[in-house]
Amino acid sequence: MRVGWTIIRLGEVCSKIGSGATPRGGGEVYLDHGPFALIRSQNVHNDGFRSDGLAYIGHAHASELANVEVLERDILLNITGDSVARTCQVDPNVLPARVNQHVAIIRPDPTRLDPRFLRYFLVSPEMQSKLLSWAGSGGTRNALTKGMIESFDVPAPEDINEQRTIAQILGTLDDKIELNGRMSETLEAMARALFKSWFVDFDPVRAKMEGRWRKGESLPGRPAHLYDLFPDRLVDSELGEIPEGWTTQSFSDTVEIIGGGTPRTSTAEYWGGKIPWYSVVDAPIRSEVWVMDTEKKITKEGLEHSSARLVPIGTTIITARGTVGRIALVGVPMAMNQSCYGLRGKAGAQGFFNYFATCELVTLLQRRAHGSVFDTITRDTLAGAAVAVPPTEIIDAYELLAGPALHRIRNCILESNTLADLRDALLPRLISGNVKIKNPDRFAEKS
Repeated sequence: MRVGWTIIRLGEVCSKIGSGATPRGGGEVYLDHGPFALIRSQNVHNDGFRSDGLAYIGHAHASELANVEVLERDILLNITGDSVARTCQVDPNVLPARVNQHVAIIRPDPTRLDPRFLRYFLVSPEMQSKLLSWAGSGGTRNALTKGMIESFDVPAPEDINEQRTIAQILGTLDDKIELNGRMSETLEAMARALFKSWFVDFDPVRAKMEGRWRKGESLPGRPAHLYDLFPDRLVDSELGEIPEGWTTQSFSDTVEIIGGGTPRTSTAEYWGGKIPWYSVVDAPIRSEVWVMDTEKKITKEGLEHSSARLVPIGTTIITARGTVGRIALVGVPMAMNQSCYGLRGKAGAQGFFNYFATCELVTLLQRRAHGSVFDTITRDTLAGAAVAVPPTEIIDAYELLAGPALHRIRNCILESNTLADLRDALLPRLISGNVKIKNPDRFAEKS
């Protein structure tokens, strides 16, 4: 071990190591919103805390779990099930909170072991491998016990400021990735809102009808030079009122539908290449829109000897079987499996109009199914859905306005991928002490 580093036994420096329980009544007592969040394993990921699917409980059930109150900076560790070993720090925005029996709270003394340093230690490749090995050693169900957690030996700098500096270096990269994610969410919301205004609510047409938009006048989402593109009245159609001059068509008539395929899995030469191969596990998280990489890749031979096709940038992919209705915009040329369709819009060269039109179609299909998720999407499903189709000039105008936001999202993803690669390369070297931090007092957070 490097000079200046020591081994810290986790059980000796933590004021809290423990998991919670499911409130009496189980899922029936969960609230959509409430005074206390209940953190479960699905919220804990190695790349950070995720609020998707966060449950809430009331005061009575929270008081039953008062001994597992989550505090700011606490480490959360999944201790059972398929997600065992996943680790993050709590998002302070979800506090006050409790944890259930599948999540352990680890609360180190911050004067001896920096919590963020500990978090990066636990997500390091070497430690994740150890945690998974320990979790699988005790029986049929993956599990980490309190005793195991207390026995963790953490190699760390004796100087707490050096611990904080290492955590700050890695955290700065993560913070930028998170900032890019929030920026992408904002940009995606702007592009989606403009689509809804023009093509769902018909706001420019209604504004002209009601005298709220006059020739030569620029308004938010309605530049003056687009005034003449929009009609000034709505007409009846099979879909209800639509702008005059627009048509109704089967959705399948507005796109080229491309099927996917899977190279023979028993042929090693077809796999491990450089061609991204999309499946539902690659669907973008949050509001990233674009899919830039995939978990599995195929070779040129695999592409040529299967029904898979290479789809270009700007293609919309929709999952059609299994987990149905996940949508992504292709950011690099890629293939996809047979549970997906590629949709190439016949209007809108960049594919942005078609992407949001597909999102809207899925929403409508789910409403028709009374809110449930349909089992499959077939070509007949797409053919049976009628949509309002605007003139090409309006589609082109939308893509010109929304394009910068969507291109910026793509750039954010590329930058975040680069930063993540840098973080992943630095993490084991910093956590192991192989990289020397000079003047840690100058960089360390004083928190």
